[in-house]
Amino acid sequence: MTTYRKTWDKDEYAKKAKERLAAEDEPEIVSERKVKRELLRPRDHKVDLDSKLGKTMVVTKDSPSAMQGGYYCKVCDCVVKDSINYLDHINGKKHQRNLGMSMKVERSTLDQVRARFERNKRKREEEERNKAEDYDLEARAQERQEEEERQKALKRQRKKDRKRAANEAADDDVDPELAAVMGFGGFGK
Repeated sequence: MTTYRKTWDKDEYAKKAKERLAAEDEPEIVSERKVKRELLRPRDHKVDLDSKLGKTMVVTKDSPSAMQGGYYCKVCDCVVKDSINYLDHINGKKHQRNLGMSMKVERSTLDQVRARFERNKRKREEEERNKAEDYDLEARAQERQEEEERQKALKRQRKKDRKRAANEAADDDVDPELAAVMGFGGFGK
């Protein structure tokens, strides 16, 4: 009788299972050596996010990836569409690994922490001293008044220049003999 059900060779699969168990018990020889990566360190350059802000670009399907819209990462050879995702990318694991860094941070010693606290304390004290010196109300009011006077003088000068230019343009359009006959000769000067 013919059946269409699959029949399993139990001896063959039992043999394969024993081989698999034997292979799992033996320690596997790792051919890959672990790569010693640098510890994570701060960037030594400023990330330029503002250069493409408000710019319009024409992108074709043939344009290279560095010239496409968005932010291009030379290290990873990828294009990220907006600034937030670009920041996430350059701070991310894949990018740092391509730079040769691990995501582990160097552990600070007690002396380093104390030195940082001392530096921040001195910086704050210096800012407070500068703020006290800068907060001279009378001097600031005097500076503000002088600035307003300069602005007013500049505004008056511009108004005079516009008026002079308008008079010269009006004088060029009118025939002087006609203006004398009509009595316009002496006005506005």
